[in-house]
Amino acid sequence: MTTRYTKDHEYIRVEGDTGVVGITDYAQSQLGDVVFVELPEVGRSVVKGAEAAVVESVKAASEVYAPVSGEVTAVNSELEGAPGTVNEEPAGRGWFFKMRLKDAAELEALMSEEQYQDYVKSIS
Repeated sequence: MTTRYTKDHEYIRVEGDTGVVGITDYAQSQLGDVVFVELPEVGRSVVKGAEAAVVESVKAASEVYAPVSGEVTAVNSELEGAPGTVNEEPAGRGWFFKMRLKDAAELEALMSEEQYQDYVKSIS
């Protein structure tokens, strides 16, 4: 299992040809209390870098971009009734959607956990 990160603070945890996508702990801390999450439809094709979901907090609404291209295979419907889960466990129960990867080579352009931590330090 590999986890990669984007500069927009999304993560994708990859197992085989499936990835679990969500926002990082840094992202949820910047947003503040999450009050609403709009998830993509299962079966939707998403393109790397394009909007895939929306997260709203008491401060702002933010797009969640697809870290790689592929097809949405599942969404975390628990977030509809409990959007605060994103604040509590962004990398655990607060995931947004699962997707089947179109091209695993796209993962190479994303940051490793170490690179992401260095990136966050550089912008904090």
